[in-house]
Amino acid sequence: MTQLKIEDIWPLSPLQEGLLFHAGYTEGEPDVYVLQGAMELRGTLDVPVLRSSWQALLDRHSSLRAAFQRRGTGDPVQLIVSGVTLPWREEDLSGLPEADQEAEATRLANAEKDGFNPELAPLLRLLLVRLGRDRFRLVVTMHHLVMDGWSLPVLFGELSEVYAAGGD
Repeated sequence: MTQLKIEDIWPLSPLQEGLLFHAGYTEGEPDVYVLQGAMELRGTLDVPVLRSSWQALLDRHSSLRAAFQRRGTGDPVQLIVSGVTLPWREEDLSGLPEADQEAEATRLANAEKDGFNPELAPLLRLLLVRLGRDRFRLVVTMHHLVMDGWSLPVLFGELSEVYAAGGD
């Protein structure tokens, strides 16, 4: 078992406590608290810069590096872990006919919806699907424990800024 590099320990918010409680009862079932969104990207894309931009956000935002574990008392806590590597996957479907591309891209995105182990950071993963020379689909999958609907647009705005700055 890999030793976690714990940077900090935080209490859970009441909402996180409820989400974690319910996540414990989804064994074998789809986790309704796994959020997924896809963005169509057209034009020239610097894939290494996009990947490093996401890694920079992961490094910058402690909450994205949270693992959820229980103390000896049974009380849950967030362990903020340092040195977390972004789960990033790339698939090239550009050689397939367009109808097959869509079906395969949907299949790949659905496979990414598999649940997360809350004890292992990060609770997000990214899939970049190439559909053509200048056509991509970025699939972002994360657990609601680390991201909510209010924070997501802020994160994407920051991603745009980091990408424009070269990924740092």
